[in-house]
Amino acid sequence: MADQPEGGACRSDGPSSTTPAIDEESELYERAPFGYLLTGPDGTIRKANRTFLSLTGFAPDELIGRRFRDLLNAGGRIYHETHYAPLLEMQDEVHEIAFEIVCADGTRLPALVNSVLQRDEDGKPVAIRVAVFDATERRRYERDLVRAKELAEESERRATLLARTLQRTLLPPVPPEIPGLDVAARYRPAFSGDEVGGDFYDVFEAAPDDWIVVIGDVQGKGVAAASVTTHARYSIRAAAVRQHSPSTILATLNQVLIGDATDRFCTIALLRLRRSGAVWRVSVCCAGHPLPILKRSGEDPKLLGRPGTLLGIYPSPDLHDSEVELQQGDLVLVYTDGVTEGRQGQQFYGERRLRAAMTAGGSSASDVVDSILDDVLAFQHDNPRDDIALLALRCP
Repeated sequence: MADQPEGGACRSDGPSSTTPAIDEESELYERAPFGYLLTGPDGTIRKANRTFLSLTGFAPDELIGRRFRDLLNAGGRIYHETHYAPLLEMQDEVHEIAFEIVCADGTRLPALVNSVLQRDEDGKPVAIRVAVFDATERRRYERDLVRAKELAEESERRATLLARTLQRTLLPPVPPEIPGLDVAARYRPAFSGDEVGGDFYDVFEAAPDDWIVVIGDVQGKGVAAASVTTHARYSIRAAAVRQHSPSTILATLNQVLIGDATDRFCTIALLRLRRSGAVWRVSVCCAGHPLPILKRSGEDPKLLGRPGTLLGIYPSPDLHDSEVELQQGDLVLVYTDGVTEGRQGQQFYGERRLRAAMTAGGSSASDVVDSILDDVLAFQHDNPRDDIALLALRCP
């Protein structure tokens, strides 16, 4: 009876129906869509169906009397003794155990194994029934999935490196020294900094004792925003050589942006600083950008300039020039909206906190921008949702 399939013959009314029923059951066992082994409680193989023989290439006499563990590779044999066998003994069944079976020709068959331990009425183990599923395609899929994950992670690493490298090219690493002025700038990308932001700043000399300070924010992020940022920076540099007033420079940039294929807009605050002897005069124009803040010794901070229209939308933006003469100890701060619009829940950092942080800053421009940046980041629990750019000018 040990060689007969499980379950016994189906009941019938005559000989004509008995034989087909036995054949069907035999075929179901022998040609099941998975390998089937019947072993003793110690794993010694008593019987194997044709599917298992086909999967492994063994002949019946090569298997009978061998133990199941002996068909496994070295790692599988260790796992069999340390996990599979103890779990089967405790639970009477195990499911989806991954093994590699060494076939007759030495190749390895990735397999998933389900096993059931059969006990007699006294609870003594008498047999183990083992179902072996070919996991070749699943293993291939898992390897492809792991490889795809590795490629995606590598791609993400490269994208992050590219974003940070590109961002560095959009910002002067250290603002140039302006004789007679103390200059400092800081930039903090949104979130983890793995995407190119739209905030930028630039400081350059247009002529002797004639300097341009610009800070801007291009709509959106990514490579498209970076291309507009680059376009804006170099357009401003070129226009500053021919044009004198900040409003004229920004009007020129506006025409460039409108004529470009991109549909992105930007906000910009542009300051032109000219020195005559020991006196610095500052001309300011803001195109949709937060107004600079002027802090004088003994006075409350106040806004500098007049609001204007953002660039890249209207053919004739509303732009205004404002001029002020810097006094000893004056501090001018320009920034992007990532500062004032920094959020903590539903609450914004706001201009009031910015002015307080500006007043509480140290004596140097560097101390001031560091103090403000630290305060803004602390307000957002060091996880800003938008890029932050700050630039300070102090007249010693």
